[in-house]
Amino acid sequence: MQEPRYSNYPNTPCGNMEALWDIIDKKYCFVEEKGVLWESLRDEYIAYADTVENERELFSLMAELLDHLRDGHVNLYSNFDRSRSRSWYEGFPEIYNSGVVYGDKYLTKDYMVAGGMHYNLIAGGTIGLIRYPSFSTGFGAMNMLYVLDYFSECRGIVLDVRQNGGGNLDYAKSLASTFFSEQRQVGWWNHKTGEGHYDLSEPEPLNIDTTDYAETRWTKPVVVLCDRGSYSATNFFVNAMQYADSCTIIGVTTGGGGGMPLSYELPNGWMVRFSSVKMYNADMQSIEEGIEPDIQVTTQSTTEDMAIEKAIETINNM
Repeated sequence: MQEPRYSNYPNTPCGNMEALWDIIDKKYCFVEEKGVLWESLRDEYIAYADTVENERELFSLMAELLDHLRDGHVNLYSNFDRSRSRSWYEGFPEIYNSGVVYGDKYLTKDYMVAGGMHYNLIAGGTIGLIRYPSFSTGFGAMNMLYVLDYFSECRGIVLDVRQNGGGNLDYAKSLASTFFSEQRQVGWWNHKTGEGHYDLSEPEPLNIDTTDYAETRWTKPVVVLCDRGSYSATNFFVNAMQYADSCTIIGVTTGGGGGMPLSYELPNGWMVRFSSVKMYNADMQSIEEGIEPDIQVTTQSTTEDMAIEKAIETINNM
């Protein structure tokens, strides 16, 4: 679908900068929540734009303006670069090492693939491990049926969504539904309805429905592993799993990104992507800043995955 073009301003450095500021001011849903004095940045950055000498300088300046929002869903796209908010992830420990997870102790080279799930037995065959790298790849009921059948004698499942940057929200809901015994409300959402910072629709409930097939429902313990790279649809998934039966969240605070993205085209053809929908937990608390785990794991090893080890310990103690 063609994104709407923001042609209210001339195709000049200052015009494009003013258009970018205006789009965020009127369409972005987290200006107040982020605590950004957005109005104070307008004249400053338009004046900076008047001094740029080429496209790359303008792009860098626009990216700097957007970085004030500290939002991984806010990106500027050109033919030569894509901006991203690196500051949003700084200061959080890295607790995922794919070489260790896919090494000899955990998934191993013989791991199986069912839809978007990579899975195998760990802990001497007593616990199942599912690695879900991206919610851009889905799965079907038969995929889950075979996975759960393979884990039928296990004490519990470790579900690893670290560094899963999101994807399709429906896939996140489907995966979560495997671990719910009944329909349950896990949150709320609303969206921008006007140009004011507080112009938002009435909140609507977000529910997780139980799976249609009893065979694809898991009622034993499950541990979800998350980190700062667990973002967007994955952030929603981790939030939902807080309300699941016999679930424990282990890792570090997720990356947030509760708002679903929308895109607009600037006068020069560059695209700006930003959050236009807000998401909350069941208590109407925003999940934009991320989900805190039940158990913090902040250390990393070159031979063992400390989060998986903690998950194994947790399941065995349950």
